[in-house]
Amino acid sequence: MSQLPEDYLYTQDHEWLQLNGDGTATVGITDYAQESLGDITFVELPDVGSAFVKGDTFGVVESVKAASDLYMPVAAEIVEINEAVDADPALVNQAAFSGGWLVKIRLIDVSDVSGLLQPSAYADLL
Repeated sequence: MSQLPEDYLYTQDHEWLQLNGDGTATVGITDYAQESLGDITFVELPDVGSAFVKGDTFGVVESVKAASDLYMPVAAEIVEINEAVDADPALVNQAAFSGGWLVKIRLIDVSDVSGLLQPSAYADLL
């Protein structure tokens, strides 16, 4: 498993969130999640403008082994989806922490991030 990016926050469901410094954040799944799933063959992402509360299912990642729901780490509105992953889901396997991001969001309640795991706590969970 690769090194966890130190500037990301994590969920117990293996999503990551990177704050962008402007009220938005980028969300994806961790290396652990993509390795557990195996070769990702399909990603279902929400429409831009969709709003979710923390913990809502916002999409699905399917692989040759399993399908897994994606859970929104914070209350947010979708501002962008990763069209490259939509076209080539294997990008999540190749670059879970960079080019394989899933959605960009606008945080509705910034205090939600306080419930997310720091890298060391996520590493302990694994």
